[in-house]
Amino acid sequence: MLGLAKRVKAKIFQASTSEVYGDPQIHPQPESYWGHVNPNGLRSCYDEGKRCAETLFFDYHRQHKLRIKVARIFNTYGPRMHPNDGRVVSNFIVQALLGEPITIYGDGAQTRSFCYVDDLIEAFIRLMATEDDFTGPVNTGNPGEFTILQLAETVLELTGSKSELIFKPLPADDPRQRRPDITLAKEKLSWEPKISLREGLVPTIAYFDDFLRKQ
Repeated sequence: MLGLAKRVKAKIFQASTSEVYGDPQIHPQPESYWGHVNPNGLRSCYDEGKRCAETLFFDYHRQHKLRIKVARIFNTYGPRMHPNDGRVVSNFIVQALLGEPITIYGDGAQTRSFCYVDDLIEAFIRLMATEDDFTGPVNTGNPGEFTILQLAETVLELTGSKSELIFKPLPADDPRQRRPDITLAKEKLSWEPKISLREGLVPTIAYFDDFLRKQ
């Protein structure tokens, strides 16, 4: 894709990820943070793959003056997620709607920041409209921080589900905290999320409820 963009002189967007920060030792995570990643752990294929992709993008930018835009996406959710995509929001909602036990890994005290998809797309549009000299990387995520247990309890409340919570061992290298510093996005994109987790979960749950009823 980078070669194609170079050939046709296109601007190219890289959907990077907060996973480049690994299990961070700085909180919240600014773009200047180099991360704390296990290079050969269970999650390293994704973590290091995205870090490598950023490297290639910036190599092409430096060597070929390719116009690049790099967004580091934090946890995102919303309607049209796949029910089996393995993400925590979709997992919890589907389990709650089906009355199945909600699976929490670890004690649920690990935190994540959840950005509603509409807010994320707005950030993408604004990033692509910036001047060529602004490449990113720029954090795109909601700085609201919630424990996984809080997410599960909110999903139970909004669905009215009686599902029980079950706890399983935490996978290796699972980040303990995740929260974006969006100072750069505010400055360069004049952007910050508008939709709270509770607000965004309502249409997301409605989508999954309709989807499951049709199956």
